[in-house]
Amino acid sequence: MNFESTQERSMIRSTAEELAGEYGPEYWREKEQAGEFAADFWDELAAAGFHGLLVPEEYGGAGMGMQEMGLAMETLCAEGCGMAGTWYLVLTGGMAAVGIRENGTDAQKEKYLPDIANGERNFSIGITEPEAGTNTLNVATRAEKDGDEYVLNGNKAWITFSDRADNMILVTRTTPKSEVERGTDGISLFIVDMDDPGIDASPIPKHGINYSKSCEVFIEDVRVPEADLLGDEDDGWGALVDMLNPERIGFAAAGTGIGKLAAETAIDYANEREVFDAPIGSHQAVSFPITKAYTQMETAALMREKASWLYDQGKECGYETNVAKATAVEAGIEAVKQSMQAFGGWGYAKEYDVERWWREINLTRLAPVSQQMAYNHASQQLGFPKSY
Repeated sequence: MNFESTQERSMIRSTAEELAGEYGPEYWREKEQAGEFAADFWDELAAAGFHGLLVPEEYGGAGMGMQEMGLAMETLCAEGCGMAGTWYLVLTGGMAAVGIRENGTDAQKEKYLPDIANGERNFSIGITEPEAGTNTLNVATRAEKDGDEYVLNGNKAWITFSDRADNMILVTRTTPKSEVERGTDGISLFIVDMDDPGIDASPIPKHGINYSKSCEVFIEDVRVPEADLLGDEDDGWGALVDMLNPERIGFAAAGTGIGKLAAETAIDYANEREVFDAPIGSHQAVSFPITKAYTQMETAALMREKASWLYDQGKECGYETNVAKATAVEAGIEAVKQSMQAFGGWGYAKEYDVERWWREINLTRLAPVSQQMAYNHASQQLGFPKSY
């Protein structure tokens, strides 16, 4: 790994800083309160080339990797966008772009990747189910072969952007778990058109991040051609893992990005706010907790860089992505918590935004994989017996 900043990375950072300056906390406060999708921000990400960072140059992208995408996400989050800096990139420009780039047919790449790169196509990712939860191997959505088509039935939960997405990468079982030798066998992925009359998306009222909808999705007798199979039938687990590691890297970037945004905001406030004839930041009870969390975020960001580098090199990185996600989330949550404390009662007021960042960052404890499951994976790699 080389920590020297390249010209490309410097441009990504400066562009992200400029974008976040235009779409800062007040903008996201308004979008959150109105429950509106930030279409203009989405378009600006496209104009900046961020949707296409992971798309090969031959399909109109930048041909870069997760190191650059993670940098863009963390910078956007930290410089004013909060969770939106990751949220608007991780599914389409991240997971879908990688899934199709690595596992798509030539026809699928030609159809979808240029539109992803220019921001004209929005993807949702249909993994989570009400009964399966974190145990993705228990997905019950079925895809049954009928001639040269597949018939899809099932339902998904917490599927972000599914109310407005053009397509969904849908995780199904083509062979029941009871009939396969390994739980990872029998899984197949499909690229589905969301305007199919057999698909219905119902938004779930939620605690935060209301500038996009997360929905329960019902799939009833949706027929798709063989050409919409992403990867090989019954062998979709590897393609899914290709997408899950970038998602975890993205949420690691969100953890440190949101935490740094809250910390920097609190530091500014602590220098201005005076109590007992001194700035509150001069008191170690205020400064040390934020400083400690910040140092932990800096360390977690380095692990994200390592995980990203391994991923971009095509090397095994499951351990590193889980460690990066888990440590970034814990450090970021502590940073937002202590920043909110520094504001005192005003930390509870919407006008100071820190309460919104608190609601946003707490999702990262639960998704895309819970902290417990991230530590389960890491502990197994350390030599403990498997717990799941």
